Amino acid sequence: MTLTILFAAGPDMWAEYERPLRDALAKVAPETRLVTEADPAEVDYVIYAPKSPLQDFTPYTRLKAVLNLWAGVETIVGNDTLKAPLVRMVDDEGLTRGMVEWVAGHVLRHHLGMDAHIVNPDHVWDHRPPPLAPERRVTILGLGALGSACAEALARFDFDLSGWSRSPKDLAGIACHAGPEGLMPALDGAEIVVMLLPNTPETENVLNAETISKLAPGAVVINPGRGPLIDDDALLAALDDGRLGHATLDVFRTEPLPAEHPFWAHPKVTVTPHIASETRVSTASQAIADNIARCEAGAPLVGRVDRDAGY
Repeated sequence: MTLTILFAAGPDMWAEYERPLRDALAKVAPETRLVTEADPAEVDYVIYAPKSPLQDFTPYTRLKAVLNLWAGVETIVGNDTLKAPLVRMVDDEGLTRGMVEWVAGHVLRHHLGMDAHIVNPDHVWDHRPPPLAPERRVTILGLGALGSACAEALARFDFDLSGWSRSPKDLAGIACHAGPEGLMPALDGAEIVVMLLPNTPETENVLNAETISKLAPGAVVINPGRGPLIDDDALLAALDDGRLGHATLDVFRTEPLPAEHPFWAHPKVTVTPHIASETRVSTASQAIADNIARCEAGAPLVGRVDRDAGY
């Protein structure tokens, strides 16, 4: 039987994804019909993005899964009309590699103190070398697919590495903490904190005045995860009074970041325009096709969302 796959991620994305998706699907599920419009009762799979106009899934009575092109699903996870499995993008090699490269680059940047050398208008000759990686305490909040990949990459440098997640994890070279009782021990004395948690009611403002107080004086915060993970006012206050040394932020509560937002002009804040990791069309198309083939073979979907947990 021919599968009907509805691309509901919008016309702009369709122009990018049509050919790569058709090519990927032809390799693993040749009997498919990839369309942008269809009778809802005939649709087997929906390829989705958060800004999709499709919000009412009630007519999609044959639906087997909704496959999100991004890792974030906060705009759809609470949709009560969606009864089919929801899948987020976690098995995309390009997405993972992009995040690992961005995180490793900025952790090393702050570890080595590179900013002082790149921008040095007074020509200060500070001959003190940075500490070696085993002497630098780095904590990663969030040990899902992306967080674990970043942790494993940083572990190769032998950083004094800790991680925190909702459920227990066991990763080589990383002191793993879990649950509400594990958050403060994971943050205690951290000099660099990387935020890679999903956006849920439990994680909103996880970095606040109280948790910031557990960090080492002058610590650096790196957030490529979600904007609401950080209490912006508490972050700015800690930067202003010296409790924090710097914040490198890739995600924000409002995007694009408004021109008048204080992050733009703050001397201790680096703003990057949500580029830490982006879904790559070729690898994402293959991940979507592989998941459809997996589902058709009766195997579990990779990246299936726990609706109660929110990710």
